[in-house]
Amino acid sequence: MEQLEFLVEPSQAGQRLDKFLASSQDQLSRSAIQGLLEQGLVLCDGKPANKKEQTRAGQTILVQVPPAQPLEAVPQNIPVEIYYEDEHLLVVNKPKGMVVHPAPGNPDGTLVNALLYHCAGGLSGIGGQLRPGIVHRIDKDTSGLLVVAKNDAAHQELSRQMSEHSIHRVYQAVCYGGFQEDSGFVEAPIGRHPQDRKKMAITPRNSKYAYTAWEVVERLGAFTHIQCKLKTGRSHQIRVQMASIGHPLAGDPVYGPQKVIRELQGQCLHAGTLGFVHPATGEYLEFNAPLPDYFQKFLRKLRGGEP
Repeated sequence: MEQLEFLVEPSQAGQRLDKFLASSQDQLSRSAIQGLLEQGLVLCDGKPANKKEQTRAGQTILVQVPPAQPLEAVPQNIPVEIYYEDEHLLVVNKPKGMVVHPAPGNPDGTLVNALLYHCAGGLSGIGGQLRPGIVHRIDKDTSGLLVVAKNDAAHQELSRQMSEHSIHRVYQAVCYGGFQEDSGFVEAPIGRHPQDRKKMAITPRNSKYAYTAWEVVERLGAFTHIQCKLKTGRSHQIRVQMASIGHPLAGDPVYGPQKVIRELQGQCLHAGTLGFVHPATGEYLEFNAPLPDYFQKFLRKLRGGEP
């Protein structure tokens, strides 16, 4: 049984328990939390909680989550752009708007569903039933390159390279504001947002080291086209770190300004370059995916060209 633990901050005191827990994580809905409260699976300072109870500063809340009925990833005939493929791995160019693997709320239509069909089920099993072959992920509304493992040996070696930060990844992005310098970096730890569990944040608490190097590609008035080289690969890393220095990504509905650029349908971010050592041959491979149409169209608009 999985356990989720929360510490109530002074600013969070006085909330209904189910409301507090629903806003503090993105795994369980409010109705699901109410069900766990009724089953006595929510403990406040070690004692079963009452569903009408309110939070108190300094309180420790433990939520016991029973194993869920597993989803099943099924092959689906969805077109996917393959940049490279051999018996060990493949490199794909994920379009904007596609989720990488099935999850509650996105049971199908994902990259995994497409790859299971393309590879006739021949993907590594280390990632489990819902993430076969998936070595690393990019957000739904981020486009670009991913390497996928076809067998466990390839998966383990690629994961090792990922953990040692030796995989070469360069992203293209458009962000708000101008930069005084042509290049720089952000080095700040990333963890769950202390008040909003659906977001990540720069925080010293329960966080991991994160480093992003950035470089100006083109200055576009109130916006700047940059490229970002990742040393680490934390959730929402570029989005969070660029926002932390006053340059949120254009179109980002989570970390950007309230008035979202809706035509972008999510953050303007593209995983354009991916390089790694082939897990079987030892050869260094590098791939480059050109800027997708949505990105190029936005650049033309910012330059004052045709929409």
